[in-house]
Amino acid sequence: MKLVILGGGGFRVPLVHGALLRDPADRRVTEVVLHDTDGARLDVMRRVLAAQAARDAGAATAPPTVTATTDLDTALAGADFVFSAMRVGGLEGRTADERIALDLGLLGQETTGPGGVGYGLRTVPVALDVAERVRRLAPDAWVINFTNPAGLVTQAMQSVLGARVVGICDSPLGLAKRAAGALGHDLDDLEIDYAGLNHLGWLAGLRHDGRDLLPDLLADDVALGAIEEGQLFGTEWLRTLGALPNEYLFYYYFTRDAIAQITGAPQTRGEYLVGQQADFYARVTAEPEQAWQRWDSVRRDRNATYMQETRETDDGHTQERAEADVEGGGYEGVALALMAAIARDEPARLILNVRNGGAVVGLPDDAVVEVPCRVDAAGPVPVTVSPLPGHALGLVQQVKAVDELVIRAAVEQSRSLAVQAFALHPLVDSVTVARELLTAYSARLPEHYAGLR
Repeated sequence: MKLVILGGGGFRVPLVHGALLRDPADRRVTEVVLHDTDGARLDVMRRVLAAQAARDAGAATAPPTVTATTDLDTALAGADFVFSAMRVGGLEGRTADERIALDLGLLGQETTGPGGVGYGLRTVPVALDVAERVRRLAPDAWVINFTNPAGLVTQAMQSVLGARVVGICDSPLGLAKRAAGALGHDLDDLEIDYAGLNHLGWLAGLRHDGRDLLPDLLADDVALGAIEEGQLFGTEWLRTLGALPNEYLFYYYFTRDAIAQITGAPQTRGEYLVGQQADFYARVTAEPEQAWQRWDSVRRDRNATYMQETRETDDGHTQERAEADVEGGGYEGVALALMAAIARDEPARLILNVRNGGAVVGLPDDAVVEVPCRVDAAGPVPVTVSPLPGHALGLVQQVKAVDELVIRAAVEQSRSLAVQAFALHPLVDSVTVARELLTAYSARLPEHYAGLR
């Protein structure tokens, strides 16, 4: 079975490769092809994967072969599965997503708010080109999309490939696992009631034998306060909501706090990663024998500092992340479970970004939503979820409308639609500022936005 990883020079690729090495032999991928536009990064990542496989040398079965190419058609030809983990614009694009918004007094975050709109505008054309090539070169392939903004990009690619594109994110399952653990249960024993969009969803229930256990957690100050969501949102606000929000909803519920914390830091997350990643790739190039050790050390630091601005306490200190959250990657496990369910007809229950088809009342059937699904060889099917309450549905509808404007703007290369997408986002407070956002993007990254007319 051939797996193609787009963005194959990216730092998180060893997480996927490691999961493949742990996968049972009877369903293991035999061929991995890494594709990236940056040949030097591909060379580094091949060294890391070779060292990773060597650590697994005692395994009963051989690791998958790993090849790399900068030619997209060569990579895609005959693929069974395609993992799309591209970052269009690179980390320079991410720093633009953060700084352009912050300079205008708005939230500067790569997937939420104006940064997500800017990211989507430059990513959709590339994602659509990939989808067209998959349709031509690997028509039976499934595309598993990690590329952010994941829901928006998945919806764009589905316009070409239909339901064979599935978006994934580890945030919802991580939330559900933490809640289940706090209740003393294994998540596999519970039915998950979660609904929304990528980075914009709520856990409304966890049912065991038909009984919802979530109210028990919401009523327990100690247990609720011990999980990341209790520390992030505060137990009082969670009880007010009657649900557990995805961590990214911090940026909507505590917008001013988030902006203050990000602007008060010496650098944004993207600026931090620019330096960290440049150092990592340079060091592995200079000292290839240390490839695995360098990667593992940087991974731990990267995980420990993830969404650091959301964990700042009133006295200016930052709460440490739980060890399980630092160690856990997560999204690679979701991807392999999805792939095994489809390729081997091994049923699974996963939270995925899929076509709505009536699952979330109040959104169009063709909208991509993030909901629990049952998955088998036929692909994912959404399960029934509770209707979103008014405040949540209104926010989801507005953000989904913005997603659709971004896709249209990118396809039609329309400056007017791009301005609308910025202006109608709930985290942008002025049409004037929306125009300034697009002007700033066009000046800073002209190769991605100059074509807007």
